[in-house]
Amino acid sequence: MLSRRTLLPLAATALAAPARAQDWPTRPIRLVVAWAPGGAVDTIARRLAPKLAEALGRPVVVENRSGATGTIGAAEVARAAPDGHTLLAMDNTYAMLPLLFRQLPFDHAAAFRPVTVSAFSPVMLAVHRDAPWRDLPALLEAARREPERLSYGTGGIGSAPHFATAAFAQAAGIRLLHVPFRGAGEAVTATLARQVDLVMVSLGSAIGHVRAGLLRPLAMSGAARAAALPDAPTFREAGLPGFGDGVVNWSGLAAPAGTPDAVVARLHAEAARALAAPDMREFLDGLASSPGGMPPAAFAALLREEQARWAEVARTAGIEQG
Repeated sequence: MLSRRTLLPLAATALAAPARAQDWPTRPIRLVVAWAPGGAVDTIARRLAPKLAEALGRPVVVENRSGATGTIGAAEVARAAPDGHTLLAMDNTYAMLPLLFRQLPFDHAAAFRPVTVSAFSPVMLAVHRDAPWRDLPALLEAARREPERLSYGTGGIGSAPHFATAAFAQAAGIRLLHVPFRGAGEAVTATLARQVDLVMVSLGSAIGHVRAGLLRPLAMSGAARAAALPDAPTFREAGLPGFGDGVVNWSGLAAPAGTPDAVVARLHAEAARALAAPDMREFLDGLASSPGGMPPAAFAALLREEQARWAEVARTAGIEQG
C-alpha cells in the first residue's frame, strides 16, 4: 500500500508532465533529413518547416545528414533527447533498412515514434530527353537484348527507388546495372548528365525537369494517370500490368522513442493542419503528390506493411543484408 508520503511526489509528477508538454517547444526544432538536398523528402520538409514554426512559435531548422542509406541521419535523431526538439524526415526506405543491414546503429523497431505521413507520391521511370527509347516497350527491348548494359540511378543501395526498380526489373524480366547516389536529387542530376540511362524516382523529385523538357517519363505508378502529367502513361498502359498499381513513395515525420504522448499528439495535429492548408495542397499538387496527415498509429501500421511487402522483393531480387 502506498503511503501519503509516496503519493504526494507521484501526484506532483503527474501534474507536472502535462505542463512540460504544454510548454514545448522551448527552443528551435531540428528537422533532420537523412538524404542529400533536392529530393522529394527534402523539398517537402523544407516547405512544411515554416508552417510548423509558425504554429509552434519556434524556428524549425532543416538539416541534411545524408549517407549510408539514410542511417546516418536516422542514428543522429535516435540519439537525440526525446523532448520533441529533434525530428526525422523519413521515407519508405526506413521500412527497408532491416532487409539491408544485419546491424543498425539504432533499434529499428523501437528507436522512433511515428508522427505522420507528410505526402504520398507516385514513382516515375524517366530517361534523358535525347535517349533513344521513346516509350517503355523500346526500353525493355533494349534491356532484354543486352542484359545489365543499361544503368539506373537511385538515392542509394536499399533506398525506396532501388527496391522499386528491382521490382520493376523482376516484373519485366530484365537485368539492369544499379548506380547508387546519396539521394534522389543526385540520381536525377546523373540522368540529366547522361551518366546513367534511366531513373526511377518519386514524381515530386523530378517533375520540374519533366516540365522543362529535360526528362522524358516512360511510365508512372498508380492505377490512373497523374493529373500533373496527364500525357505520361501508367505502367499498365505502357504494357507492364504486373507492376506499378500499388507502388507509391511517401515521406513522413518521426520523433525519438520516449517523446511524450502530448508532444507527439501536438506535432501530429499541427502537421496535419499545415498539410491541409490550401497553399500546401497546391504545392503538393504541383509535385503530383497528395497530402498525408494520418495519425501516428496508422503511420506505424504503414511502416509494418511496407517492411513485409518489400521483404519479398529483397528475397527474389537477391538484395542481401550487409
